[in-house]
Order: sequence, then C-alpha cells, then structure tokens
Amino acid sequence: MARKKKQQTETEASVEPAETLSVEDEQPREGEGQPDLTAELDAAREEARKNWDLYLRSQADLENYRKRVQREKQEMARFANEGLLRDLLPVIDNLQRAVDHAREQQNDAGALIEGVEMTLGQFASTLEKFGVTPVEAAGKPFDPALHEAMGQMVSADMPSNHVAQELQKGYRLHDRLLRPALVMVSKAPEVDAEAAADDGTDDETEQN
Repeated sequence: MARKKKQQTETEASVEPAETLSVEDEQPREGEGQPDLTAELDAAREEARKNWDLYLRSQADLENYRKRVQREKQEMARFANEGLLRDLLPVIDNLQRAVDHAREQQNDAGALIEGVEMTLGQFASTLEKFGVTPVEAAGKPFDPALHEAMGQMVSADMPSNHVAQELQKGYRLHDRLLRPALVMVSKAPEVDAEAAADDGTDDETEQN
C-alpha cells in the first residue's frame, strides 16, 4: 500500500511541471498581440484634422455662394428695367428732332420749342433717377466701345479720329451701355501735292 502511494505521488510530481509549462506558454509575451494605441490615436487625430479642414472649406464655399447669389440679385434689380428704358429712348429722339426742326425753320414756334424742351428735360431727369445717362460724344476721341461710326467727315478744326458730329445720342444704364452714340468721325484734310510744292517754293524765294 505504501509502495502504491509512493508511485502515485511520483506520477503527480512528474505531471505538475508539464501543466505549469503549458500555462506559461499560453501567456502572451509583452508587446505581442496588444493593439498599438499610439498609432491608432495618431490615425484618429489625422482623420479629425482632415474632417475639420473639409468642414472649413465647405463653410467657405457656402459663404462664397451666398455672396455670389446676393450680387446676382442686386445686379438683376439694377437692370430689371433695361428693356423698358431702351424702348423709351426713341421717344427722346423724336422730341429732340422736333425741337431741332422747329429751330431750323425759324418760324414763330417759340412756345412749341419751349414746351418740348421742358418735356425733354423732365424726361431726362426721370431717366437719370433710374440710372440712365447720356454718353459723351461730340468733340471726344472716337471710342468704339461707346460710339458707332456712321462715316467720316473732313474737319480742319478738330484732330483726326474724333467725334465731329453726333447723329444720335448714346445712353448708359449705370455702367452698362444701353446703346452706342451714332457719330461721324473726323479726318484731316487731304493736302494737295501741287499746293504743298508751291508753298515750299514760296518759302525758298522768301529766304533768298
């Protein structure tokens, strides 16, 4: 009986180290199988930074969009009556022609001229309230952005390529051209070659 108990004790003693070794082998070594918390934190910070940048850009884009819409609304309001005002311009033209014709006739039409001129003045003042102003033309350098040339005319009193005569007024609506002024453009008189030669001969004679 004592021998059997001794054998059992020896068997248990030989088994215990094996079980202990097995448990130790199952324990993870330091650093093995553990998540890298620093790397995950850095990745999360980078993702947060990217999202913040996207948010800021989207806010800036939204603000720019709002400003653009506001500008477009203001532009539409400023030029909402453009078509109507353009159609009214021929009325001014006809009134002006009536005044000019009456003056040319030099008849007893003083009251008519005065009345039409008064109407013209009131009309011009009304248009000006809506931002309509005449384009300066007569005597100014020819500007194709503001003037439409109907022809050329010789002018000894005006530099070449200037507006020698205004046939029809041009108008602006604020900073936009409603219609160009119809004008005649000046050009220098042609110099006669024989006359120029004679002038040169006369000058030489006087010097001698």
